[in-house]
Amino acid sequence: MQYQKTIEIRFLSRSNRFIAQMDINGREETVHVKNTGRCRELMIPNSRGILSESDNPARKTRYDLIAVEKAGLGLVNIDSQAPNKVMEEWLTGQGHDLIQPEYTYGKSRIDFYMERGELKYW
Repeated sequence: MQYQKTIEIRFLSRSNRFIAQMDINGREETVHVKNTGRCRELMIPNSRGILSESDNPARKTRYDLIAVEKAGLGLVNIDSQAPNKVMEEWLTGQGHDLIQPEYTYGKSRIDFYMERGELKYW
C-alpha cells in the first residue's frame, strides 16, 4: 500500500476524535485523524507526523493524519483503514474469483468474503 502526496509535519494538538492541529512549515492546519481511538501515547505535542493530502476539493480538511512518531519506536501508522486495504491488495493476488470487502452476513459484518470456484471463504 502506498500513500500519495505525503508530507512531514509537527503534531500540535488533538481537538477531538476526528480532527487535530498540525504545524505545516510554520502554518497551523486542521487535519482529519484517520483513527478515532485515544492514541494519547502517540499524539504528543511537537512529535513528528506524516500527512496524506486529499484530492477531494469537497472535503472539510485537506489532509489526513496517517502516522506519528513514538520515541524509541519510530513512525507508527494510525490509519485504521490501512490493515484492510493491505489485506485486500494481498488477496487480489491470490487467485480468488470474487473478493467482497465489508461483507454482511446475517446481522454481522465480515472483513472479507471470497470465492474461488465452488469454495467460499469468510
